Amino acid sequence: MFREMRRKKQVLSREESIEVLNRGSAGVLAVTGDEDYPYAVPISYVYYNNKILLHSARSGHKVDALVKNPKVSFCVIDENQIVPEEYTTYFRSVIVFGKAHFIEDDIEKRKTLEILTEKYSGQMSKEHMAAAIDKEIKALIMIEIEIEHLSGKEAIEFVRAKQKKVD
Repeated sequence: MFREMRRKKQVLSREESIEVLNRGSAGVLAVTGDEDYPYAVPISYVYYNNKILLHSARSGHKVDALVKNPKVSFCVIDENQIVPEEYTTYFRSVIVFGKAHFIEDDIEKRKTLEILTEKYSGQMSKEHMAAAIDKEIKALIMIEIEIEHLSGKEAIEFVRAKQKKVD
Protein backbone atom coordinates (compact mmCIF):
# COMPACT_ATOMS: atom_id res chain seq x y z
CA MET A 1 0.00 0.00 0.00
CA PHE A 2 2.82 2.44 0.82
CA ARG A 3 5.62 3.06 -1.64
CA GLU A 4 9.04 1.59 -1.10
CA MET A 5 11.87 4.09 -0.94
CA ARG A 6 13.76 4.36 -4.21
CA ARG A 7 17.21 5.08 -2.78
CA LYS A 8 17.66 2.03 -0.58
CA LYS A 9 21.14 2.97 0.66
CA GLN A 10 19.72 6.11 2.27
CA VAL A 11 16.91 4.43 4.21
CA LEU A 12 16.99 4.84 7.98
CA SER A 13 16.23 1.79 10.08
CA ARG A 14 13.04 1.80 12.13
CA GLU A 15 15.13 2.45 15.26
CA GLU A 16 16.93 5.40 13.65
CA SER A 17 13.61 6.80 12.43
CA ILE A 18 12.16 6.59 15.94
CA GLU A 19 15.26 8.36 17.30
CA VAL A 20 14.56 11.20 14.85
CA LEU A 21 10.95 11.39 16.05
CA ASN A 22 12.09 11.43 19.68
CA ARG A 23 14.65 14.19 19.04
CA GLY A 24 12.32 16.44 17.07
CA SER A 25 10.48 19.35 18.61
CA ALA A 26 8.24 20.21 15.66
CA GLY A 27 6.81 18.46 12.66
CA VAL A 28 4.52 19.25 9.77
CA LEU A 29 1.08 17.66 9.78
CA ALA A 30 -0.45 17.27 6.32
CA VAL A 31 -4.19 16.74 5.90
CA THR A 32 -6.73 16.97 3.10
CA GLY A 33 -7.96 20.53 3.42
CA ASP A 34 -10.75 22.59 1.93
CA GLU A 35 -11.77 21.61 -1.60
CA ASP A 36 -9.25 18.72 -1.37
CA TYR A 37 -6.25 21.05 -1.36
CA PRO A 38 -3.44 19.72 0.84
CA TYR A 39 -3.11 21.62 4.11
CA ALA A 40 0.19 21.30 5.97
CA VAL A 41 0.71 22.91 9.35
CA PRO A 42 3.75 22.97 11.65
CA ILE A 43 2.94 21.55 15.06
CA SER A 44 4.46 20.46 18.37
CA TYR A 45 4.17 16.74 19.03
CA VAL A 46 5.47 13.80 20.99
CA TYR A 47 6.21 10.28 19.78
CA TYR A 48 4.83 7.79 22.31
CA ASN A 49 4.00 4.07 22.05
CA ASN A 50 4.20 4.02 18.25
CA LYS A 51 1.86 7.01 18.02
CA ILE A 52 2.19 10.71 17.38
CA LEU A 53 0.37 12.77 20.01
CA LEU A 54 -0.55 16.41 19.49
CA HIS A 55 -2.98 19.04 20.69
CA SER A 56 -5.17 21.56 18.97
CA ALA A 57 -7.73 24.24 19.55
CA ARG A 58 -11.24 22.81 19.44
CA SER A 59 -11.99 24.29 16.01
CA GLY A 60 -10.17 25.40 12.91
CA HIS A 61 -8.94 24.26 9.52
CA LYS A 62 -6.95 21.29 10.90
CA VAL A 63 -9.87 19.98 12.99
CA ASP A 64 -12.35 20.37 10.12
CA ALA A 65 -9.99 18.48 7.80
CA LEU A 66 -9.50 15.63 10.29
CA VAL A 67 -13.25 15.27 10.76
CA LYS A 68 -13.65 14.90 6.98
CA ASN A 69 -10.67 12.59 6.46
CA PRO A 70 -8.54 11.12 9.26
CA LYS A 71 -5.73 10.02 6.90
CA VAL A 72 -2.62 12.14 7.48
CA SER A 73 1.08 12.34 6.91
CA PHE A 74 3.49 13.86 9.37
CA CYS A 75 7.07 14.89 8.63
CA VAL A 76 9.96 15.68 10.96
CA ILE A 77 13.23 17.16 9.68
CA ASP A 78 16.12 16.20 11.93
CA GLU A 79 18.99 17.66 9.96
CA ASN A 80 19.18 20.08 7.04
CA GLN A 81 22.72 21.30 6.56
CA ILE A 82 23.12 23.54 3.52
CA VAL A 83 26.23 22.75 1.46
CA PRO A 84 26.48 25.63 -1.04
CA GLU A 85 29.56 24.37 -2.88
CA GLU A 86 27.69 21.15 -3.71
CA TYR A 87 24.34 22.86 -4.42
CA THR A 88 22.62 20.54 -1.97
CA THR A 89 21.73 19.87 1.63
CA TYR A 90 22.76 17.05 3.91
CA PHE A 91 19.45 16.01 5.41
CA ARG A 92 17.79 13.47 7.67
CA SER A 93 14.02 13.24 7.93
CA VAL A 94 11.14 10.92 8.75
CA ILE A 95 7.65 10.71 7.29
CA VAL A 96 4.78 9.00 9.08
CA PHE A 97 1.49 7.95 7.49
CA GLY A 98 -1.49 7.09 9.62
CA LYS A 99 -4.97 7.82 10.80
CA ALA A 100 -5.73 10.52 13.33
CA HIS A 101 -8.47 10.42 15.90
CA PHE A 102 -9.62 12.69 18.67
CA ILE A 103 -9.15 11.45 22.21
CA GLU A 104 -12.57 11.67 23.82
CA ASP A 105 -12.07 10.05 27.22
CA ASP A 106 -11.23 12.74 29.81
CA ILE A 107 -8.72 10.55 31.68
CA GLU A 108 -6.94 9.55 28.46
CA LYS A 109 -7.04 13.16 27.23
CA ARG A 110 -5.35 14.37 30.43
CA LYS A 111 -2.72 11.60 30.30
CA THR A 112 -1.93 12.47 26.69
CA LEU A 113 -1.63 16.17 27.50
CA GLU A 114 0.68 15.33 30.43
CA ILE A 115 2.95 13.33 28.10
CA LEU A 116 3.07 16.22 25.63
CA THR A 117 3.60 18.81 28.38
CA GLU A 118 6.51 16.85 29.86
CA LYS A 119 8.38 17.03 26.56
CA TYR A 120 8.15 20.83 26.36
CA SER A 121 8.20 21.85 30.02
CA GLY A 122 11.94 21.66 30.67
CA GLN A 123 12.60 21.87 34.39
CA MET A 124 9.07 22.90 35.42
CA SER A 125 7.76 21.26 38.57
CA LYS A 126 4.98 18.66 38.36
CA GLU A 127 2.74 21.07 40.29
CA HIS A 128 3.36 23.87 37.80
CA MET A 129 2.67 21.52 34.88
CA ALA A 130 -0.55 20.27 36.52
CA ALA A 131 -1.75 23.85 37.06
CA ALA A 132 -1.05 24.72 33.43
CA ILE A 133 -2.90 21.63 32.26
CA ASP A 134 -5.87 22.40 34.52
CA LYS A 135 -6.04 25.91 33.07
CA GLU A 136 -5.92 24.87 29.39
CA ILE A 137 -7.40 21.38 29.10
CA LYS A 138 -10.99 22.46 28.44
CA ALA A 139 -9.94 24.66 25.53
CA LEU A 140 -7.94 21.88 23.85
CA ILE A 141 -8.53 18.68 22.02
CA MET A 142 -5.95 15.92 21.92
CA ILE A 143 -5.20 14.05 18.72
CA GLU A 144 -3.52 10.69 18.36
CA ILE A 145 -2.05 9.48 15.07
CA GLU A 146 -1.93 5.70 14.80
CA ILE A 147 1.17 5.06 12.71
CA GLU A 148 0.52 2.78 9.74
CA HIS A 149 3.78 3.40 7.92
CA LEU A 150 7.03 5.10 8.87
CA SER A 151 10.01 5.83 6.66
CA GLY A 152 13.21 7.71 7.26
CA LYS A 153 15.87 8.86 4.85
CA GLU A 154 19.21 10.60 5.09
CA ALA A 155 21.67 12.18 2.70
CA ILE A 156 24.14 9.78 1.12
CA GLU A 157 26.94 11.78 2.78
CA PHE A 158 25.62 10.73 6.22
CA VAL A 159 25.46 7.12 5.05
CA ARG A 160 29.09 7.32 3.90
CA ALA A 161 30.18 8.95 7.19
CA LYS A 162 28.55 6.11 9.17
CA GLN A 163 30.24 3.57 6.92
CA LYS A 164 33.67 5.18 7.55
CA LYS A 165 33.12 4.84 11.31
CA VAL A 166 32.43 1.11 10.86
CA ASP A 167 35.46 0.54 8.61
